Amino acid sequence: MACGSCSTGKDGQPKGCKNNGTCGTDSCNKLSVFDWLSNMSLPGGVEPFNYVEIRFKNGRKHFFKNTENLTLAIGDVVATEASPGHDVGVVTLTGELVKVQMKRKKVKKDSDEVKKIYRKASQKDIDVWQSCREREEPMKVTAREIAIKLNLKMKISDIEFQGDGSKATFYYTAEDRVDFRQLIKEFAREFKTRIEMRQIGFRQEAARLGGIGSCGRELCCSTWLTDFRSVTTSAARYQQLSLNPQKLAGQCGKLKCCLNYELDAYLDALKEFPRQDVKLQTQKGTAVCQKIDIFKGSLWYAYEGEWMNWHELTTKQVHEIIKAAKAKKPVASLEEFSAELQKTESTDFGNVVGQDSLTRFDKPKKGNHNNKKRRRKKRNHKPRGKKPNKNA
Repeated sequence: MACGSCSTGKDGQPKGCKNNGTCGTDSCNKLSVFDWLSNMSLPGGVEPFNYVEIRFKNGRKHFFKNTENLTLAIGDVVATEASPGHDVGVVTLTGELVKVQMKRKKVKKDSDEVKKIYRKASQKDIDVWQSCREREEPMKVTAREIAIKLNLKMKISDIEFQGDGSKATFYYTAEDRVDFRQLIKEFAREFKTRIEMRQIGFRQEAARLGGIGSCGRELCCSTWLTDFRSVTTSAARYQQLSLNPQKLAGQCGKLKCCLNYELDAYLDALKEFPRQDVKLQTQKGTAVCQKIDIFKGSLWYAYEGEWMNWHELTTKQVHEIIKAAKAKKPVASLEEFSAELQKTESTDFGNVVGQDSLTRFDKPKKGNHNNKKRRRKKRNHKPRGKKPNKNA
């Protein structure tokens, strides 16, 4: 379900929040789920699963029990149990897939975390909910000013009102522990509502706020990624990436989660490679590994003392040289096994799509223009008659 900013205006044109990349108010596309079991009918005698998944602001999701047996579908706005009062959220998942999600996230049915749904939200509930949402951005600015005034080393990243407006949750990030007892008093005096402070990590902050990554797409943590696994610099080393913090860090300031996506493929490919710290023993001398290419399956070695001369070898050849050295029958030299250098062929890009030449708008050369003038003069030139011969 889209938020209020995405609805149509008076002239029938879509409003839109004009926030390129992700929704700026209700995060319409955050952590959206496709119910691939929606077209499956239950076997006879099996009751439908009476739990639903509900999303709140910025991807916050919880499981609720449908005690009133309401007919709910994805996109319905419902009023749920909260402490105190009630909250308003959007149904994102129903049916048997909720059971799978609860099992995956290790949430038990009889847990205290699973609360119940009161009713489908009325128009009054939605109006109160939308009015509270409109107060969040101005409150965020004021809250940051108060935190700076109290010299607190913290960053208030987001504010979320409860559906009935009885409580406001302030999400903040901080490297050290913060004593915000005076801050809560200032907030309660300024905003006239119940205050709850909740500390989140830097990755959770990026997931709540959203944004565009270096790949040009929306952040994975704000669109589909829910479990944050630890990322280490060894993942970059295995993939032969430069250990540059500016390139390896994401918008949260931590290592990018996408470094783990292709790590297993690299680890499987590296199983065929010999260890890089193993030196090759030959009759000519000892060679040390300088570089590897995982995609080509090649390794470059150089003799000790001849560091500028590299010899390209395949993984099979390197294993043969190591095996011969263990058998105390070292090979003569690496030159016998070095891969032949491939001749660099000039790539000819043919016109396969029927595009015109890029130089079709260039001005003609002056020399051609002068030649045309000369040819034109010759055509216009009339030959003169022969002079009469006086001796005739």
